Amino acid sequence: MARDETAQPGRAPGNQAGRGSLRESLRDLPRHVLAPLPLAPLQPVLRRVVEHVAASHRELFGRLGPHAGKKFLIDPTNLPFVLVLQPDSIQPQLVARRRQPVPLHDAKITGSFGVLFAMIDGRLDGDALFFSRDLMITGDTEAVVALRNALDDLDENVVDSLAAAFGPLSAPARLAASMLRSLTAEDRHDR
Repeated sequence: MARDETAQPGRAPGNQAGRGSLRESLRDLPRHVLAPLPLAPLQPVLRRVVEHVAASHRELFGRLGPHAGKKFLIDPTNLPFVLVLQPDSIQPQLVARRRQPVPLHDAKITGSFGVLFAMIDGRLDGDALFFSRDLMITGDTEAVVALRNALDDLDENVVDSLAAAFGPLSAPARLAASMLRSLTAEDRHDR
């Protein structure tokens, strides 16, 4: 019986995976590998991140105005969880939640982890990502614009500032951020 050698998108003749499908598989690998892991160990890290931002960038919450009490669902599509950010000036929260049931939220920001990381890191423009459809926004778009503007107004790089929040572990955190920058830059060029 003859094999079908018809070229298919993402597949090379001879039934071998093409570069596109391999990259897509690798991009989604964290979602599958991390899915069975509990979220509890992640929560103290996220709490430390939001506490650091609250202590070092108090003005951020003021810039959000009436949107400071809203809930933002951040959906890194290639991870097995979502993040819920509530930038309340009294008790800000950032927590990881399972995808189902979908957590309550006012606005949702969706994109791959690499895209979201590069945007927070200041390497990619949110407007350009939105128009290229690498970033999707649903719900209260005015709240998302206020959050983006508040982050853009910060004088320092958010990722570098967050790495410093880990005190004695700041050197490994900076190394991890550097590795993530490299990985997300490669991911962006592969598209």
